[in-house]
Amino acid sequence: MSSLSVPPPQCLLQPYTVPHRYLLGPGPSNVPPRISTAGAQPMLGHLHAETIEIMDHVKSGIQYAFQTQNRVTLAVSGPGHAAMECAIFNSVEAGESVLVGVNGIWGERAAEIAQRIGARVNTIVTSAGGYFTNDEIKQALIKYKPVLFFLTHGESSTGVLHPIDGIGELCHKYDCLFLVDSVAALGGTPIYMDKQDIDILYTGSQKVLNAPPGTAPISFSERACYKIFNRKTKPVSYFLDLSWLANYWGCDGKPVRSYHHTGPVTGLYSLRESLAILAETGLENSWKRHKEVAEYFHNGLEKMGLKLFVEDKKARLPTVTTIVAPPGYEWKEITGYIMKNHNIEISGGLGPSVVLSVTGSDSAKENK
Repeated sequence: MSSLSVPPPQCLLQPYTVPHRYLLGPGPSNVPPRISTAGAQPMLGHLHAETIEIMDHVKSGIQYAFQTQNRVTLAVSGPGHAAMECAIFNSVEAGESVLVGVNGIWGERAAEIAQRIGARVNTIVTSAGGYFTNDEIKQALIKYKPVLFFLTHGESSTGVLHPIDGIGELCHKYDCLFLVDSVAALGGTPIYMDKQDIDILYTGSQKVLNAPPGTAPISFSERACYKIFNRKTKPVSYFLDLSWLANYWGCDGKPVRSYHHTGPVTGLYSLRESLAILAETGLENSWKRHKEVAEYFHNGLEKMGLKLFVEDKKARLPTVTTIVAPPGYEWKEITGYIMKNHNIEISGGLGPSVVLSVTGSDSAKENK
């Protein structure tokens, strides 16, 4: 007689086959065989010399992708949300003023995260499909005197590419850190962390980089590090505490890396390979290809009589396209039909709109 009150689940006693599906939603993206193969290599210990070497390669790859020389550059163990929390948890203390630019769902989430740690959160809001002028941002900086300004570079819920030039300089003029979410844009459109005075920049592994979700590249300027490492209180999260993460990633200049957590070793294999592909391709070539493919795609959609959600052409995100749902159709009907009949994932966005993401290796004109 068994002492177990819960029997083995029948669902686990049967084989399971994952279907082949073409992913054109806001993420994750399709993983190329080269990256899948890299992730299937033998497991190593998370502090083995070879793993540390891979982490160093990843750090160099992130510095290239971000165009930064920041010493505190690493990949958080987790999705883009983890990087967002890492950025806010470390750079903001309870009672401090935070300004969030809300032009879609990611600004809304950043505001909620900052509220949860006791920050005084103020927002500037634009309509779906729009973006802020530098003067609007300047006036908000003067009014609210924040220690941190959050902005989404590529808003996947609306398909907007937000201009970045001049904002970092404005933030520094008013003694504010500039935090940028580039999860949906990094690698598909120009961004220069150092030249554009960005203090904290993060992305995800599962968009243009085409790696599986689970690692989130992030980098901190010296200005950001000074504030973070001179806090009056410890960050609310032990797991996302930058002082620990910086040591774990060899960013703090100390001779020994301490155990902090068991990192996603095979995820790091995949991330390294995706960054290697980006390095081989060349950033500027990647930006150019995404721009050309997006324009080709947009022209084709408009010839079909479909209306793009973002009317301003220069504000269209080259990695994520949003299409106004045609009259008489709900976006769920459209996405459901495409999935059922073509085994292709697309998604819904604000507007309402239909969202299609063409990133990384999928961004090619031959993928008609």
